[in-house]
Amino acid sequence: MTHTSTSLSLTVYCASSKRVPQLYLDAAAELGRLIALHGHTLVYGGGNIGLMDALARAALAHGGKVKGVILAEFIDRGYANSGHEMHSVDDMRSRKRGLDEFGDAYLALPGGFGTFEEILEMISFKQLGFHNKPIVFINTNGYFEHLLRQFDRAFAEAFIHERFRDLYFVAATPQEALDIIEAAAVAGQAVQAVSPVTRD
Repeated sequence: MTHTSTSLSLTVYCASSKRVPQLYLDAAAELGRLIALHGHTLVYGGGNIGLMDALARAALAHGGKVKGVILAEFIDRGYANSGHEMHSVDDMRSRKRGLDEFGDAYLALPGGFGTFEEILEMISFKQLGFHNKPIVFINTNGYFEHLLRQFDRAFAEAFIHERFRDLYFVAATPQEALDIIEAAAVAGQAVQAVSPVTRD
């Protein structure tokens, strides 16, 4: 195993769809594998479908520690994974808070509206000074390109100040994403709070 000197809890947001192209499932599995081999803990939404399932199964298969946060309703409906620590909550706000609080860093694999909303909230919270944890988009197959272009337009038209360009990183691969997060942890970014700042 290739454990790093700093063990982190990494919150991953991603799709629960199983209808997506295989390359996205493969990227999720690779991220889960790397999180385990680097000695980190995977924190995720606890689902047993799609990228969530591929991510968690790969982490567990390689001896990783996995922590899920899921709605009690989803457990009752058979949508929860098994074989690892699971936190059951009663509403989506509690689920999001658990994913937020358990994580030392936040990663987004390709996903739908839920993934967009969750990772953008963490960027907004970082902008406001509520945390200073690394945030990384894993841009598999260029999936986030149009979203990133929208960010560029918002910067260009002064809806977002240029100083906030460093709120997040973009990685092409799961390995690159882990390299970014581990470098940030060494630099102390993942454990320091910052003062609140103006929103735009």
